[in-house]
Amino acid sequence: MTDQREPPAASGPTERLVVLSQLEGWIERPMQVLGFAWLGLLVVELTYGLSPLLEVLSTAIWVVFILDFLIRLVLAPAKGKYLRSNWLVAVSLLFPALRVLRVARAIRPLGAARAIRGVRLVRVVSTVNRGMRALGRSMGRRGLGYIVALTLLVTAAGAAGMLAFEREVPGGSISDYPTALWWTAMIMTTLGSEYWPRTAEGRLLCILLALYAFAAFGYLTASLATYFIGRDAEASDGELAGAASIEALRLEIESLRAELRGR
Repeated sequence: MTDQREPPAASGPTERLVVLSQLEGWIERPMQVLGFAWLGLLVVELTYGLSPLLEVLSTAIWVVFILDFLIRLVLAPAKGKYLRSNWLVAVSLLFPALRVLRVARAIRPLGAARAIRGVRLVRVVSTVNRGMRALGRSMGRRGLGYIVALTLLVTAAGAAGMLAFEREVPGGSISDYPTALWWTAMIMTTLGSEYWPRTAEGRLLCILLALYAFAAFGYLTASLATYFIGRDAEASDGELAGAASIEALRLEIESLRAELRGR
């Protein structure tokens, strides 16, 4: 008598991976939109402040992000690995929960100004990181268009952060968002400016912007070099052999081989 037992059910980790994959497929696009919206709200908050309606919207998006993070954490087979890979996301969700900014304003004798700037720096970096991830997932292919869009995103958020750090510095020249945007654009184009940040958080942000600018500039230089090399290779009188020339040479070699075999 043959043993007709049912096949064993999928293991727990495998089931969680399947559910997590389905969840990511369902909510991928909405979370991308919310990521861009949260970044925009941060820029508005740091430059002009949020109205009561925008504060409610920001809180609602924050709650959605927390639920998304907790669900992914529960479904992740290796929770320690997931936390190590998404620690910056966890940090970006932790600070709004603690309401550090409001607490800091109430304890000014204990150095609240520095605490506020430190919290803002963490929020800027973590929120830009979320925006970068949303941009990468929405664009798919990370080519020149992705670098241009990412540079615009980093410039807008970096300018808001720099304004928040340097606006109240005595003798500072960054007092409004257009000025901060111009200053950040000069840093991103590696041209520099005659004004340099005076707060520790502003200087750290300046270093991060400069590092990104050098990386983006290097990518842009490589892209332009590849483009011109490709154009030179496509030209019939170019010094470099292009794909068409190599293909013609291959066909000619095959023709010579066929002639040699026929003799």
